[in-house]
Amino acid sequence: MRQPDRAASPDDPRVDPDLDAVRAAQADRAAFATLYRRYLDRVYGYAFYQLGDHYDAEDATERTFMAALAALGGFRDTGSTFRAWLFRIAHNTIANAHRSRARRPTIALPDGWDRPAADADPARLVGRGEELREVLRLIDQLPEDRRQVVLLRFVDELTSREIGIVLDRSEGAVRVLLHRALRELAARVAEDRLA
Repeated sequence: MRQPDRAASPDDPRVDPDLDAVRAAQADRAAFATLYRRYLDRVYGYAFYQLGDHYDAEDATERTFMAALAALGGFRDTGSTFRAWLFRIAHNTIANAHRSRARRPTIALPDGWDRPAADADPARLVGRGEELREVLRLIDQLPEDRRQVVLLRFVDELTSREIGIVLDRSEGAVRVLLHRALRELAARVAEDRLA
């Protein structure tokens, strides 16, 4: 007996929650602002974690959204979400930024150049800063594919399926990479605590 067709629920991972906004933006480019606002911080965060520089991350974010807007007419709902499509563009843009950076090396400003606000709690800022630097150091030590998976999953909150689309891997391969990366990070944290 055939099951009746049911409308897909919003929790169904095959349903793209951005599809209505994408269709509106395809009809009227000004409507792209909704998608831009929705994903600006996530794309910037991904770019920043990959590039490690505020200005390069801003440039990569801008290029990502410009490329997405230019290619929006070609986006089709074929099982991939808009978010995965956008992060694939970001991934490619960041790869281009890395290549460009290799051709034009820069010199970093000394530590402490950016000062915190005068009313900030110095002890808390120091503690959080040290903790963040340690986590980033451990993530940076991961192989490239594992680092990408960790950042896309936990910083940008993409699903395994979406990460697979961004990195051109199967969903199962993404899960394996994530498991290995987390196991490796846990081992390194344990090593650091013993040292």
